Amino acid sequence: MKLMHQYIAVDKVNIHYVETGHMSETKPLSTMVFLHGFPEYWGSWQKQLDYFSTHYHVIAPDLPGYNLSDKPSDLDFYTVPNLIAFIAQFIAAISPTEPVILVAHDWGGAIAWPLAAFYPHLISKLIILNAAHPSTFTREMINNPIQRQKSAYIHQLISPSAETLLIEDDYRYLTKKIMVSSQEAIFTEQVLARYKKVWGQYGAINGMLQYYRAMPQLAPNVAPNDTDDGIEKALADETSINTGQIKKTADIRIPNIRINQPTLVLWGEQDLAFVNETLNDIERYVADCTIKRFANTSHWLQHERPAEVNRAIHAFVNQPSLPMSHLHD
Repeated sequence: MKLMHQYIAVDKVNIHYVETGHMSETKPLSTMVFLHGFPEYWGSWQKQLDYFSTHYHVIAPDLPGYNLSDKPSDLDFYTVPNLIAFIAQFIAAISPTEPVILVAHDWGGAIAWPLAAFYPHLISKLIILNAAHPSTFTREMINNPIQRQKSAYIHQLISPSAETLLIEDDYRYLTKKIMVSSQEAIFTEQVLARYKKVWGQYGAINGMLQYYRAMPQLAPNVAPNDTDDGIEKALADETSINTGQIKKTADIRIPNIRINQPTLVLWGEQDLAFVNETLNDIERYVADCTIKRFANTSHWLQHERPAEVNRAIHAFVNQPSLPMSHLHD
């Protein structure tokens, strides 16, 4: 089915999105909205759009700062509370009469979790792919040195030299350090050529980095067994655009993000950005949560296992309610 490229102004920020799907003569089909993460764009959902467009109205935006969407220069725009409110307005505009099924990955998931919590009327069901729940992620950031190690790359992304780092050597950092798949022939030269065109849009690299610069709290970049003196030195040496962003773990606050919508978490267990322990005790925050794990699968789940991901989403959205369960491949 042919994708239509559209633009919509939300608070004077133009958002590019694609949409497709059959529309009934009497009533539009249920709408599915797909939110991508870093360093992607709407095209990361191509195989999901193809699959679900036969039965749903599907929409995938470029997040603000990315690809063909506007790239606000004000750092405050990219704070999580503002992004939540902004995407809520986007959803209300593209589906004004009914809640949507929200599917999200990575940074899209970081927005989707609290969006479902604070704007529950906009979302009927929530599907998350490899995006840790903010509460369990923060818990692991505080208590789990392996999570702090996995998050160390963020310190590079908030450094003053981050734009240069991402652009140099034909986007080598993004292609060799970030988009690392557990399977061969996923991010082929042809696929990466499309991504390089996306990254080459004016202001796109800066726009993508703004999400990290606006993060409210981040643990210092220290060795797992570093001393208090070492931690103090690391804090003093850190350079961050967001003053006060980097905090001692004792000063990091765990947000209380509670979700009541039926939620499906699809999780590649070889994620380089998140420890699997972020799934532990998630039911404390997500009352109706189904988890499906994918062994030997990385952060890039929808690329590596598209058919299985599509089947899992299809089964989930076509059940009126699912009991809490933990499923394993």
